[in-house]
Parts: sequence; C-alpha cells; structure tokens
Amino acid sequence: MKLQILFRSAAILLLTFFIHGCSSLGKPERPVVIATYTPVPITLDGRLDDIAWHRTPSYELVHSAGQFDFKPEKSLREFRKGVVEPGRVKVLWDEKYLYVGFEFTDRDILDHGKADQTMLYQLSDTAEVFLKPMNQTWYWEMYVTPNNHSTSIFFPGRGLKGMIDIFTKEPAIKGMRRAAFSKGTVNNSWDQDKRWTAEIAIPRAELGMAGEKLDPDVPWLIFFARYNFGRYLPWKENSAFPFQEKFDYHVHEDYARLKMVK
Repeated sequence: MKLQILFRSAAILLLTFFIHGCSSLGKPERPVVIATYTPVPITLDGRLDDIAWHRTPSYELVHSAGQFDFKPEKSLREFRKGVVEPGRVKVLWDEKYLYVGFEFTDRDILDHGKADQTMLYQLSDTAEVFLKPMNQTWYWEMYVTPNNHSTSIFFPGRGLKGMIDIFTKEPAIKGMRRAAFSKGTVNNSWDQDKRWTAEIAIPRAELGMAGEKLDPDVPWLIFFARYNFGRYLPWKENSAFPFQEKFDYHVHEDYARLKMVK
C-alpha cells in the first residue's frame, strides 16, 4: 500500500512538472539581438569594412510562415528551400549612435525611388529596421535603399498605423545618417549583379527625446526586414529577422530584445 501511494505521489509530481513545463514552453522568450560596443566611430560608407563589424554577431533574414502559400507551385518549391537571395544584419553602438549594417545577395539591384521620405519599399529594394521601447507604445520605422534614399517614420502607437499623417515630409529622426554601396549596376535588369550593403547610424540622444533612453539598462525591441525585387526571383521576396508566424512587420510581439554589450 505504501509503495502504491509513493508511486501515485511521484506520478502527480511528474504530471505537475509536465503541465507547468508545457505552459512555459508555450511562451517562448524573445530572441536576443546583440549590439557590440565600438570605441571607434564607424566610417559610414555603406561597405561594412570597419573591424568592428567583424566582431559582432550577424543575424540571417528568413521567410515568415506561409508567406508564399498563395504563389504558383513552381515558385513554392524554390522558396521552400529558404531565402533565395540571402541577407543578414549586424548591430553596433557607441556613445552617440546605434549602427545597423545590412548585407544582401542581390542579382538584380533596383531603386526607382526619387526622393527621401516616400514609400520607398514600393519602388526599390529596401532594408528596414524597427526600434521600440519595450514598455512604451511608440516606435520608429527606418529604411534605406541602394541609391542611398531613406525614410524614417514615428508611430505614437500601433493603432495609428495606416494613417496618412504618419508619413511626414520631414524625417522622424533628423539626425539619422546612412550610406549604401552596390556591387553591380542599379536599375539594369539585363545584367547580373552581386550584392548591396548599407549602414544606418541612429542617434541615441534623439530617440531618447521621446521619453525612453536607448541605453544598455533600458529594455528595447528591434526588428529587421527586407523588400527584394528582381528579374531572377520567382516572385518578390520579403525576409526578416526574427522569424514571424504572420507576415506583418508591425507585430511587436515578434520583435527581438536588443542587448547592448560593452
């Protein structure tokens, strides 16, 4: 009898552990993006050849789940193998800036944008970064194109997404700097290009003016995305980091935790 009670108690303990374990597993922690401190300011030329870029982790952009399910089967077979034209992103920081570096394989580099502060992602290959204080509603969307056009947008809250007034003629981050470099001929789909790279320098002090400092001890979220057009692709290809179940770059629940390491 005592042995039966012992076995029963052990089974209850195991079941309790299993239930609580499954519950915690059902709520995965956010991925972490590490930004490495650089004591020497980055030379912003779009090439990512500063030594500091080689000393910080890189993050591979991926497709979201079901992103291409409505495409023809031939396209699906190629996309199911992974990102057709891979991209990766790196992050650095110093006392003044948060730096984001993009590196993209691209056989057909395109940029038909004519001006900054426009919907460049509808006209050009585009690299995007989203930044959001974890405990606030507001966030920024910033992007750069191969011809070095850029746009920065401030959203007081996600409930304002889609309002035309959000898209201002003046950049939301006036001190943001950027540079792009292309290994190929932009806007010529009759040859084959190799890649394009870009660097963005985001002023930490300007972000802090909204009410939350971009410091190592303050929790921030970050997200990266890419719009990629091209003759050699089976379809327009979007990719991002971290992974998303649903293809929507404004789902903050999918953003990574930014960790500024010194």
